[in-house]
Amino acid sequence: MTAFIVLITILQTFSISLGVGSSTLAIINFFVAIADSKIDETERIMMGVVYTVLKVAMVLILTTTIILISYDSASSGTVSLTAFSWGQITILFVLYTNAILMTYSLMPSTFGPALQSGSWYALGAMSSLQLLGYTGFSFTVFVMGYITGLILVIGIVNGIMEIMKQKRK
Repeated sequence: MTAFIVLITILQTFSISLGVGSSTLAIINFFVAIADSKIDETERIMMGVVYTVLKVAMVLILTTTIILISYDSASSGTVSLTAFSWGQITILFVLYTNAILMTYSLMPSTFGPALQSGSWYALGAMSSLQLLGYTGFSFTVFVMGYITGLILVIGIVNGIMEIMKQKRK
């Protein structure tokens, strides 16, 4: 069973990396597409490929997280999730909820792309914290850090969008 969990953990790390990278490409594609106020066919095709990769990463991260949490619960005999695990679950919830809302055009572009990127970056940061052995923080500390990070990413994304709008004029 240990080899299986090691492989699942590696797959989870790869899926987070894939998500962070493709999320970065998605937001860059978004900036390029809005720079001229229209999305041409080539941009649409490239964005479609990146979104497909993001979907694969989302499925993989959800699947691997469920397996790892189930394994931990089975090993300890109880479902006693740490703040770190609850943080990952919270980020996944935001990722999936935001993706659904963006798919149905219910999330404004002022927040949607930034929430998605910020959440992927938060997963990447959590993965790095785990590698460093720094997972003993409280859920309150996680929420404060996550919200701060999202506000920062929303500000950066909206600042870049405003610069793009000014360049068009």
